[in-house]
Amino acid sequence: MAGHQLIDAYLASLAGRLPADAVEELTDGLTETYARYRSAGLEPDAAAGTAITEFGEAEVVVAAFVRQAPGRRVASALLCSGPVVGVCWGTALLAEHAWAWPVPGLVRVAFAAALVTVVGMLALAATGRSYRRSRLAASAGLGLIGMDGAFVIATLVLAPPFVWPMLLAVPASLLRMVLTARVLPRLLTR
Repeated sequence: MAGHQLIDAYLASLAGRLPADAVEELTDGLTETYARYRSAGLEPDAAAGTAITEFGEAEVVVAAFVRQAPGRRVASALLCSGPVVGVCWGTALLAEHAWAWPVPGLVRVAFAAALVTVVGMLALAATGRSYRRSRLAASAGLGLIGMDGAFVIATLVLAPPFVWPMLLAVPASLLRMVLTARVLPRLLTR
């Protein structure tokens, strides 16, 4: 810790809510700021209080980190891409008369439930007040990759006559799958 009880208490309040590497970086900065105020002649309590004031209240610091959390950004991007990809698929499925495909009702219900679950997980990850939503966003991203992949495969297998809306839907899903897969390792290490 930094060596002063006020600073130690401040950092302890951050430690439970932020990743260890972020707290270490804040510790370094706060320790340097404290040392600068001490060398300027302030008493230890005054130097610690001034350093903490300069950094901002713990709630403000946590809120800033939460706004920039990778899981939150990825979840927001996936939520924003959802309607675009959904419209592409909706148009393709309507053009293909997907309601006539030989897909059991249970599979349709399971897919709808999976979609609602993934969207709910993304919404929680995008709006949560905790920095630690990266794993939730990663799980939702994996679910989305699976659903996009299932749509692409099912369309290629069940809908042999290719219609023009698939020229939008298939690449949109493939692009989203690739981009999501690229950010998953970063989310899983948080």
